[in-house]
Amino acid sequence: MSFLDRIRGTQSEEATATNLPSRALLWLIASFALLLSPQWDRLPLWLIAACAVLAAWRWLAQYGRVRLPGRLLRTGIMLVLIGVYVATVQGRFTVDTAASFFVLAVGLKWLETRSVRDFYVLFFILVYLASVNFLFHQEILWALVNFTGIALLLVGLQVLNAPELPGGMTSGWRRLGGMFLKTLPIVVLLFVFFPRMSPLWSVPLVSGEARTGISDTMRPGDISNLAQSSERAFRVTFGGEMPAYRERYWRGLILDYLDGETWRQGQQEPFRALGRVAVDGGIGELEPNQYDVLLEPTDQRWAFALEGSRAVSDNVFEDSADLFRFRRPADSPVRYRLALESEASVAETQNAAELRRYLQLPQEGNPRAREFARELRRTMGDEQVVRTLLQRFREQEYFYTLRPPAMPEDGIDSLLFDEKRGFCAHYAGATTFVLRAAGIPSRVVVGYQGGENGAGGDYLIVRQYDAHAWVEAYIDGRGWVRIDPTAAIAPDRIESGLRDAVAEEGSFLENNWASPQRYADVALVQWASLQLDRINYQWQRWVVGYQGQSQMDLMSRLPGGFGMRELGYMTAGIVGAGLLIAGLISALQMRRGERRDALRRVVDTWHRLCASAGVPVRHGETPSVLASRLAKAEPAAGDSARLFARMVNSHYYSAGKDDEGVEQLKRMRRLLATMKRQLRRSGTRTGRSSD
Repeated sequence: MSFLDRIRGTQSEEATATNLPSRALLWLIASFALLLSPQWDRLPLWLIAACAVLAAWRWLAQYGRVRLPGRLLRTGIMLVLIGVYVATVQGRFTVDTAASFFVLAVGLKWLETRSVRDFYVLFFILVYLASVNFLFHQEILWALVNFTGIALLLVGLQVLNAPELPGGMTSGWRRLGGMFLKTLPIVVLLFVFFPRMSPLWSVPLVSGEARTGISDTMRPGDISNLAQSSERAFRVTFGGEMPAYRERYWRGLILDYLDGETWRQGQQEPFRALGRVAVDGGIGELEPNQYDVLLEPTDQRWAFALEGSRAVSDNVFEDSADLFRFRRPADSPVRYRLALESEASVAETQNAAELRRYLQLPQEGNPRAREFARELRRTMGDEQVVRTLLQRFREQEYFYTLRPPAMPEDGIDSLLFDEKRGFCAHYAGATTFVLRAAGIPSRVVVGYQGGENGAGGDYLIVRQYDAHAWVEAYIDGRGWVRIDPTAAIAPDRIESGLRDAVAEEGSFLENNWASPQRYADVALVQWASLQLDRINYQWQRWVVGYQGQSQMDLMSRLPGGFGMRELGYMTAGIVGAGLLIAGLISALQMRRGERRDALRRVVDTWHRLCASAGVPVRHGETPSVLASRLAKAEPAAGDSARLFARMVNSHYYSAGKDDEGVEQLKRMRRLLATMKRQLRRSGTRTGRSSD
């Protein structure tokens, strides 16, 4: 290719930059911005800025303010941005990094969107971007955002194909709404009856995103920091009566090894091959002793449960120490079902070797706490030691606070004998230390305690600020017994929640000013927050979580015993019936529209009259040309035919008043009757068909 040809090719590319209608391009850019919003908290800032610059560049090029880059400059921009991406990723391959690369590819596409073909390519890419968003957010709000983005794309597509149509935007939205209403019943029926396959987000996802929630280690200040978050941890629906607030201890994991000031798991959980977690763990109606938990993503394998529970759904299993686990980390909302045992379980006897691990302490540190434990042990048995320690917490001036002082060295000594101010993690760790020093096997249990009623009182909402740590001690003859020093120091925390426990110091959500839960005294804010949560909860349970087991459970209630084969037949029947009904409705609407158009009926009568005179209408023929052909074949009706054609053109292409159009239509009917008489006098039989 010569240098001149390259210049001509570049000029041709620049000329095609404005081939797209501006309004269609605007809808495309608006949809791109909207579909990016679900990932704004995941995408790096440089990538968001790059996408904004690239889209703005394309918009300015539409009006000739700038030129779109040529091939060399486009290649350079692509290499630079990919280089920044590689440097940012640093060799990590996760769902987040893959989604970021896809967004980068979409952003670069703006620089070569020049023709209608490029518009269609970007259209389908953005539809795929909407589906990628469901990997990260399945809440109803973000679903509406995605659907709105797709609606903007469809309106832009209509504008692209009819840019000069009067009232194009209004008519486009009207047509889109009509199509939505027509297809909605079919979509609902297919959703209910189509054999459910596992969605994309049910496969294992490796993500680098940090999740809010408890972890497998506990330092003295960790849970107090978590108490400043009002994010949901999980929701619970009970088949019978809800347990009292003070009994809502949601066990998650056990920390039994003290490493300096940090509690951690002494034994790592055994390796298990990853498997897909069924997110629809509900099985039929809830029995009176059962409860459903809808857990928010944690990227951890532990499931939270009340003490004395057993697994009902098969997407969780019971691990050691009455803990429940998933078969892979919960990287998406998971629903599972448990049941409370009606009878108290018999105390489990553990051998001495197993109990020794619950006596581990560092060799040095906190000498006053060790001496205090030895003093208790000299004259007391296990249960009396526990009672004496809890009595000390009740009677002495210990305080429960979200603003604990710093205790860098011998923190347990400082807490018990000097500061006497701390949070649940401080007191649970100190209690376990003293009990172990007294020779009583004990361990720290981490989970949640409490939960507020959702809208209507139908379910519980457990939030991150309900995170809690307590102690379990092994007592001969009784097994593992729950001991909660927080209940002795701040009963309000266990009876009614964190808000009441720290009401005097005003530290509840003090660092989270945007949380609705911070403004519990504003009734309207609380009502709106709970109503929105109820909508999201039902959406998660019955739409996002409507999969294999839930569908088969619903189908089992129908007569006939539906299976997968029957569902397939029913789906095919629904699709066929839907298409048939849609076709009939469209045909009826077309005929109804024809009946409503009086001018159309008059013109059709004229066309039949011409055909009977041996002048059939040709495809794409204008009224004037048809009138000229009729005048040539039947001179007697020539003047009437030309006048009739002018009136047809005037009706379609002249802006007249409504009453003038009605009067003109009457004149056309009279003129049509005149033509019939003229053709009859000239010897032409109007009923004759022409070849």
